[in-house]
Amino acid sequence: MSNIDSNLRELYQEVIFDHNRQPRNFHALPEADHHADGHNPLCGDQLTVYLRIAGDKVVDASFVGHGCAISTASASLMTEAIKGKPVAEVEALFRAFHTMLTDANAAENEAQPELGKLAVFAGVREFPARVKCATLAWHTLHNAIIGAQAPARTE
Repeated sequence: MSNIDSNLRELYQEVIFDHNRQPRNFHALPEADHHADGHNPLCGDQLTVYLRIAGDKVVDASFVGHGCAISTASASLMTEAIKGKPVAEVEALFRAFHTMLTDANAAENEAQPELGKLAVFAGVREFPARVKCATLAWHTLHNAIIGAQAPARTE
């Protein structure tokens, strides 16, 4: 591994650790008009995603719950990334994030500009069991948007 790759990996790990230690938007959202629960039985991660959508835009987003560092950091970065975006763009971001973590060919496109800070999770692809942790918040977000009643599961 080159020195640049090593430094980049350390930076990515620090971003994930920071969002785990101090998750952003970690609170219930009383004025939410969409919400969904998610559960990853393998790791024990559980969360609820709250959204306030006005027109076609996600005006506010938050989450509560408990989970591993990857799960918590993913939910934290996700809520930051989706605020103020049109729902269609949020759904496209969900697909791009999921593809980055599940498609081996996505490695060539890791610097997808639409992912921004979310690219810190690209290395999780190397650990299939952790992919479920990273995607739980996103599947829960999708369920909140579409109004699914059943909890999102990543098993």
